[in-house]
Amino acid sequence: MYAEFYGLTGQPFQLTPDPRFFFASSGHARAMAHLTYGVHQGEGFIVITGDVGAGKTTLVGHLLSTLDKSRFVAANVVTTQLGPAAVLRMVASAFDIEHQGTEKATLLRRIESFLVGNQAEGRRCLLMIDEAQNLSPQALEELRMLSNFQANGQAPLQSFLLGQPQFRRTLASRDLDQLRQRILASYHLGPMTAEETGEYIKHRLGAVAWHNDPEIPDDAFQEIFRHTGGIPRRINVLCSRLLLFGFLEEQHRLDRDVVKQVAEDLNQETEQVLDHSEPASDQQRSAPVRVPRHKNGEIDTLRRRVEVVEGQVQSVRRALQFTIDYLDAGGTDLKKATGQ
Repeated sequence: MYAEFYGLTGQPFQLTPDPRFFFASSGHARAMAHLTYGVHQGEGFIVITGDVGAGKTTLVGHLLSTLDKSRFVAANVVTTQLGPAAVLRMVASAFDIEHQGTEKATLLRRIESFLVGNQAEGRRCLLMIDEAQNLSPQALEELRMLSNFQANGQAPLQSFLLGQPQFRRTLASRDLDQLRQRILASYHLGPMTAEETGEYIKHRLGAVAWHNDPEIPDDAFQEIFRHTGGIPRRINVLCSRLLLFGFLEEQHRLDRDVVKQVAEDLNQETEQVLDHSEPASDQQRSAPVRVPRHKNGEIDTLRRRVEVVEGQVQSVRRALQFTIDYLDAGGTDLKKATGQ
C-alpha cells in the first residue's frame, strides 16, 4: 500500500512493538538507564510506569536486543487479572517449564531448579512482567517470593515490572512493604516534547528508507504533536492514517491542513464507536443515504479505499485465527512459531 507508493522498505508506524524503531527521547533514555542499571545490579525489581502507548514494551524490547543471548535468558509475561497460582504458571510457561496439572509446591521446585541450573551455566534469568497494574497484591507477593531463590549467594532471577500509572498505587499498599524494599530503581515514562515528536517521526521514517517522500513540513509535525500529546502509540496511529490518506489521494506533501483533516476523521471515528450502542431514531433509520458528489474519478478512488480496508480486515482476521489455532494447540512462543 502506502509503503510501495512512497518507496519505503517497510511500515514505519506499525503498532506492534519493534526494537528497531526505538527512539531515545530524553524520557526513554532515562528509563533505559534505569533498566541498564538494574541489569548490572543483578537482583531485585525494576519498575517502569507510563501511560498507555508511552513505549514501555518497546523500551524493554530494545533492552533485550542489546543483551548477550549467551549470558541472559529472558521471558516476557503479559498479564491479565491473574491470581497468585495463575501468575506462577504464567512464569513457568514463559520460561518453557512444564506446568500443566502441577501443584504449587512442585511448580516452585521446577522454577527454582530451572533458575539455579541456568545460573550454574553462567546465565541469568530476566522476567519481564508487562501490564503489571493488572496483578493483585497477592500475585505480586508470589513474584517477590521467587526473588528469594539464592544460589552461591546470588539471585538467579531478576524481575522488571511494567505498568500503567495506577500500578504505583498498588505498590503503595501496606501488604507490599517487602516488595517495595526490593525495588532497585523506579521510573515514570512521560510523553515526548513537541521537538522530540518531530524527531521521533523522522527517526521511524528514516528506518524504512524515507527520502522526504512524502514531504512533511515543520508545521505538520507541530500539528501531530497537538493531536497526540507526544504519546508514541497515538503518534503511530495518526501517522499511519496520514500516510494511508496520502496514498489514497496520491499526495506527496502532507502539510498541516492534511494532518488536521486526518486527525478530525480519527476523532469522528472514535466518537462513532462510543455512540455505537445508542439505537438509531426512527428519523435516522428512515433517512435516505446521502451519496456525496466527488470530482475526477471518485468512484475508482472510493473503490480503492474499500479494497484497502477489506485487505486490512482480512489480514487481521488471518492473524487472529493463527493465534487462536496456535494457542488451542498448546503453543506458547508465537515469535518462534512465526519465524520472526
